[in-house]
Amino acid sequence: MSDDDLYLHDAYRAEFESQVIASEGPSVVLGTTAFYPSGGGQPNDTGVLTDPRGRAFHVVDVAKGPAGVVHRLDTDGPPVGTAVRGRIDWDRRFAHMRHHTALHILSGAVYRRFGSTITGGQIYTDRARMDFSLPEFSREIADQLVEGINDVVRRNLPVRVRFVAREELGRDPSLVRVAAHLVPDVETIRLIDIEGFDVQADGGTHVRSTGEVGAARLLGIENKGARHKRMTLALSAP
Repeated sequence: MSDDDLYLHDAYRAEFESQVIASEGPSVVLGTTAFYPSGGGQPNDTGVLTDPRGRAFHVVDVAKGPAGVVHRLDTDGPPVGTAVRGRIDWDRRFAHMRHHTALHILSGAVYRRFGSTITGGQIYTDRARMDFSLPEFSREIADQLVEGINDVVRRNLPVRVRFVAREELGRDPSLVRVAAHLVPDVETIRLIDIEGFDVQADGGTHVRSTGEVGAARLLGIENKGARHKRMTLALSAP
């Protein structure tokens, strides 16, 4: 986790200035970036980098690499040392933020009711799904969980980012809702805190308050195995 990863600290930052520190063909690494790389079920941001001459390089994929966050462009990138201005596709980012926060609320509701953890999930711009380790599941339970999400949305609770030492996870195991091997091997853990409702380790982008999520509706449920149940949600405009 790095202070150079702006998306970890301010999900609303849509523009930034930086410098190319590595460049190979269409792939570049920047000194600092607001572009979110694919991970944790959340797709990467897209957008554009502009150099001082006004040339635009469209960012089509973003992923973490050994040298940092790698931005794959639609053409060969600018050379090392080039100053660039980055601008993310805000509509795509905000859709991911809303759906990610909705899944966080759902995870909190399931954990409160069943003590169950997450086994998988995926976010899209128009829907999101989450898998849980649950022995029993039904449409009635799913509808109740969706109503729980919408209650938290109506309460418009603040959503805050904070950072703690990794040792905190040992003192409070409830902060981790995924398999232990999926937690990054870093000294500082990022937490998403929905005030008065739920706190858990999370590396994705989120809205500032639950009211920005919008009302959730259930698209469907699936039985993915003996203890793996899936819910798929869609959101109305906030």
